[in-house]
Amino acid sequence: MKPAEVYILNKPEPFRSIMMHLQAVITHTLPTAELKYKWKLPCYYIGKRPICYINQSQDYVDVGFWHSAYISKKFDQYLVTEKRKIVKSLRYKTLEGINDDVLMDILNEVYEHKDKSFWK
Repeated sequence: MKPAEVYILNKPEPFRSIMMHLQAVITHTLPTAELKYKWKLPCYYIGKRPICYINQSQDYVDVGFWHSAYISKKFDQYLVTEKRKIVKSLRYKTLEGINDDVLMDILNEVYEHKDKSFWK
């Protein structure tokens, strides 16, 4: 089993279920994305470019995007920055709180700009 998968499976509920669902949505939306274990986190890459990461912290799960500068302003209401200059994330506390359509739309936007610099 890959270290990224072990990371996810070792999380307590509800975080494990949230992360497994996110993993399924990401894989469905970006079938060429490869799950790797970088910076002690599950990260999705396409080729050599990072697309997003999944992280459980405190009482939530973050899906972080490095190419956040290219995400449409219409998604600002869903994204969290918390004093980060580059990364923005979607934050989930429950499985029911995941909006698959928003996640898929953001993943597709990030994918379109994957070959660009993190800075716009």
